[in-house]
Amino acid sequence: MAALQFPTPDQIPADVRPNPERYENRYLIDGEIRIWGGPTYEVKSPICVRSADGSLSRAVVGKMPMLDRNESLAALAAARKAWDHGRGAWPTMRVARRIGAMEKFIDLMVKEREEVVRLTMWEIGKTRKDAETEFDRTVVYIRDTINALKDQDRQNARFVMEKGFIAQIRRAPLGVVLCMGPFNYPLNETFTTLIPALIMGNTVISKLPKYGALLHLPLLTAWKECFPPGVVNIIQGDGPEVVGPLMTSGEVDVLAFIGTSRVANILRKQHPKPNRLRSITGLEAKNPAAILPSANLEVAVKECVGGSLSFNGQRCTALKLMFAHKSISNDFAHKMAAAVEVLKGGMPWEAGVQITPLPEDDKCTRLRALVDDALSKGARVLNPSGAQFEGTFFKPAVVYPVTPEMALYHEEQFGPIVPIAEYESESEIDHFMRKSAYGQQISLFGTDPKVMADLVDALANQVCRINLNSQCRRGPDTFPFSGRKDSAEGTLSVSDALRAFSIRTVVSLASTDANKQIVGDIVTGRMSSFLSTDFIF
Repeated sequence: MAALQFPTPDQIPADVRPNPERYENRYLIDGEIRIWGGPTYEVKSPICVRSADGSLSRAVVGKMPMLDRNESLAALAAARKAWDHGRGAWPTMRVARRIGAMEKFIDLMVKEREEVVRLTMWEIGKTRKDAETEFDRTVVYIRDTINALKDQDRQNARFVMEKGFIAQIRRAPLGVVLCMGPFNYPLNETFTTLIPALIMGNTVISKLPKYGALLHLPLLTAWKECFPPGVVNIIQGDGPEVVGPLMTSGEVDVLAFIGTSRVANILRKQHPKPNRLRSITGLEAKNPAAILPSANLEVAVKECVGGSLSFNGQRCTALKLMFAHKSISNDFAHKMAAAVEVLKGGMPWEAGVQITPLPEDDKCTRLRALVDDALSKGARVLNPSGAQFEGTFFKPAVVYPVTPEMALYHEEQFGPIVPIAEYESESEIDHFMRKSAYGQQISLFGTDPKVMADLVDALANQVCRINLNSQCRRGPDTFPFSGRKDSAEGTLSVSDALRAFSIRTVVSLASTDANKQIVGDIVTGRMSSFLSTDFIF
């Protein structure tokens, strides 16, 4: 891999520069876009700029507000008021009108596509192609969620009869939802909880991630114009300062959090009524791949390179440890090294770029420490440029052989390191998953159906998705997405998320003529938003 050339200021194309002045330092509370006059922090890009003397400095993209406890509690008060014990305009609104609001939001959202894409490149270093894909996938996700809700509403509009009773069973919202998304998919992952929570009738406080916050601000006007005051509140600031008061208040009904299990546990413990808090989380993982003796190495290498290094390996679904059978491990490892070495590194806006700078502070130093630990215990970096770094750019490293004594064997690197371990018996793969703190996914590469079947049966109760001859991934969004152990709580997908952010509520009555008349009058007179046979076509 050639040395990365960070640009000088005059080498940055004008058509990729973001324009944050019209929305920086803004946030949304109670239907009002506010401009913060207190402390702020500079949003520093993973993209470094090279000065005339050759030194590097991270480009400053814009400013974000460091809100305080008072503003955080103001957002909570607005959300509670809009919820109004379930009697607010939004939670009692007919499904058709909630869908209409969401469709209007999509129309306004797509008008901000270019600005959101540019900010995604500058804030987290995602390539233009991947940033565009994330935006477009999010729009599709919203539309799919709307269609799933229509299907659900159509089914729930029916009355059922059982043992002398008539009932209608619908799904009702839960209350105030605190949504916290991650930096690696700051738009898509945030919206995979925020959108279903919102469309089911909940009110929402969205605390933006430290990295990838600015890109949400071009959408503030769309949120303001499409939803009643207090239904959507967008805040930012230091976690203990703004999230702590929300959780300790006991007035958050649902925590929707995508991040680490350590932070999730801290947040849950702050809530004074844990039995009343519903948690929906997507957490870390150490997803392995098993390359069996019968594997097609061409397929395995291609899938494992993409699976381990797509968006620099900064995905919970990334492949983070490869187990290669001893009979083929050396061949597989060197083929991986050759494939990784030719990946193109560069700036996010450059065509064909596959590896980009990393957004987290001191990330390169931490990654290098993991590699050095492995080297000190007998591993090698197989690709010539692997683990070299400058500024925020870390050249991906294929490390082999990795053993249980090394931190890379157990820890989630969340970056461009490809650890490869040897194994002799399939029981070693099963043992790894049984002992692992995580249980999200695994990839199996092979052509022997008996061996594959045995591993599927052994692993089906250890992970939530087994990928045969393909890399780990989240999509399609209609598939359930979850994890065991410390990897997740609850299940997300288009339809699963609607269920996660709601609860089944029953209206039941004895099947008498008088009761039938009462219900008939309510339904035909359209007196109730809940007890109704209306549905969306």
